[in-house]
Amino acid sequence: MKIFLLALHYEIKLLLRSFAELLFPVWFFVLTVMLFPLALSDQPQLLQQFAPGIIWIGALLAMLLSFDRLFSTDFTDGSLEQILMSNQPLSLLILAKCFAHWLVVIIPLLFITPLLGLLLHVTWHNLFLLLASLMIGTPIIVLIGAIAAALTVGMCNRGILLIVLILPLIIPIIIFAVGSVVLGSQGIMIRGQLALLGALLIFTLIFAPWIIAKALRISL
Repeated sequence: MKIFLLALHYEIKLLLRSFAELLFPVWFFVLTVMLFPLALSDQPQLLQQFAPGIIWIGALLAMLLSFDRLFSTDFTDGSLEQILMSNQPLSLLILAKCFAHWLVVIIPLLFITPLLGLLLHVTWHNLFLLLASLMIGTPIIVLIGAIAAALTVGMCNRGILLIVLILPLIIPIIIFAVGSVVLGSQGIMIRGQLALLGALLIFTLIFAPWIIAKALRISL
């Protein structure tokens, strides 16, 4: 745990140095969600019906923009090779890096979600369900994105390849996350959907760091 906390503190400090770049996914998320009312309609009922899918799509696109630099900076300056050669567990260091990325990049998106939800006329009950699905689903997407970033870390023009690798794997997460909010808004119990997302999160937390470590060794 001491190694994990030290690595987490180190990664957070590195991410905060490029604060201007961290604002880009946030602005992209806000602009994407704000464009949907202009494209669809200004009717509150219609916006409220599509709000869970709109916010999830906006958050997903914003996260996809941040995965490209997950390991690229460490690869460029040579620190990634030092991490691979260290005596510490590589999967633990990778988990700290992914958790730091989620805290610094994704948490600001969650803080802005209530404001965007009010813009789309989402009720407070549905907004709570939406935030719960985002809290459980976004760490899974970050870990899956880290796998794709590790596989493509040494490649040029890897942006499109990252999207191609990530999107098929996260479609079930989007379906269950958005479906849980829709069913919850209809008064249907959603414990099953949230429990399934929680099970996927535990499964990803156990196996994804090991897969990312193998992918990094292969890429280098």
